[in-house]
Amino acid sequence: MAARYRAVITGAGGGIGAAIARALAPHADALVLVGRRCAPLDALAAQLGTRVEIVCGDLLEDATLAAVEAAGRAIGGVDLLVNNAGVSDFHAFDTQDPQRIRAMLDTNLLAPMLLSRRLIPLLKESPAAQIVNIGSVFGMLGFPGFAAYGASKAGLAGFSQALRRELSDSTVTVRHFAPRATRTPINSAAVDAMNRELGTAEDAPEAVAAAFLAFLRGSAWQRTLGRQESFFVLVNKLLPGLPDGAIRKQLAVIRKHLPR
Repeated sequence: MAARYRAVITGAGGGIGAAIARALAPHADALVLVGRRCAPLDALAAQLGTRVEIVCGDLLEDATLAAVEAAGRAIGGVDLLVNNAGVSDFHAFDTQDPQRIRAMLDTNLLAPMLLSRRLIPLLKESPAAQIVNIGSVFGMLGFPGFAAYGASKAGLAGFSQALRRELSDSTVTVRHFAPRATRTPINSAAVDAMNRELGTAEDAPEAVAAAFLAFLRGSAWQRTLGRQESFFVLVNKLLPGLPDGAIRKQLAVIRKHLPR
């Protein structure tokens, strides 16, 4: 029998998070949708055809973390946590707003760490549970204009690996799923224009969600989307000078699209 899920999904109000919720709903007994704004979550919940609990708030606040835990207990427990919420800011690092840097580290790294910590005791009550952290190819392959964003996602990848090993003698498995460029509102107009000029492949959120569902059913602890991106991530680990040269050739185009 195929697995049924009781899942918590953060950043569910749009983009990849909403697409994952739609893909997961037919296979879920219940979902907890988490986001900053209630209206998109309410609209999504009406489409899903399964039990849904909604939590609106900031995951850096204890009250929101407690509300997510309470919602998880209300649905009878949690066996899947999808840490998807994220923000981005395409900008030259030396002129980037420090508040934007802090926001990326808070949302992309600290929030999933705090929520994971809060829910691990509940996840351990399940005979088989998963934490899946949604990273980015830029967390594994540094790219100009995304220094702070890439650092936050690289931190998430490192956190995922360390926590996976820490919990390896428990019923909780920790995994890392890294999309490539995706057509979502997280991208600014400048990023969209740069991607077009560079010929960067972009996925629809629905394609990412389908790949996520396949990943969820598999056994690999980590997946990077895109054949070319996966190759460059591997090369970056073994021979980082090669991606250095390839990216430097793109630098003039990247700089042209950086916000002034």
